[in-house]
Amino acid sequence: MHDQKEFSMQEFEDVLAQYEPMISHSIRKLNIYRDHEQYRQVGRIALWQAWKRFDTEKGDFTPFAYRSIRGAMLDELKHEARFEERFMPAINEVIIDYLGAEEKGVYHLLHDAIEQLDPREKAFIQWSFVEQCSLAECAERAGISVAGVKKRRERMMRKLKEMMKAAGQ
Repeated sequence: MHDQKEFSMQEFEDVLAQYEPMISHSIRKLNIYRDHEQYRQVGRIALWQAWKRFDTEKGDFTPFAYRSIRGAMLDELKHEARFEERFMPAINEVIIDYLGAEEKGVYHLLHDAIEQLDPREKAFIQWSFVEQCSLAECAERAGISVAGVKKRRERMMRKLKEMMKAAGQ
């Protein structure tokens, strides 16, 4: 692709235009379902770094670019998971909103809604909010992935919110 150390922005913009679909493909292939622009930027930076490091004598650029982009996105996913694991509380904003509300009867509504959950969901509430287990601990106990725990928590919080809203009317 290039052997000189001088890289023009126009050359890279041409490369970026050519490999942008590969970045989008990597996002889909890795099942990244949120923060697409963040991961698109991670892919662009990885492409830039790969383009600067690439040696034409070592083969074709496309597989090198693909591995670089995919690797950077996997690293970002791991970094994000570690951050959430260490610094993000497991308590969803929905429960905070309801528990922090000034209205009387909110605790009663929450209690009644939790009582309507199935046993697995009640166990998850116990682990997450009473025992304050990390996402990884909840995943291990439930026998699912951390991503599965996040999805389950999101669905359960939505369900609790809907039940509380319906009961409060």
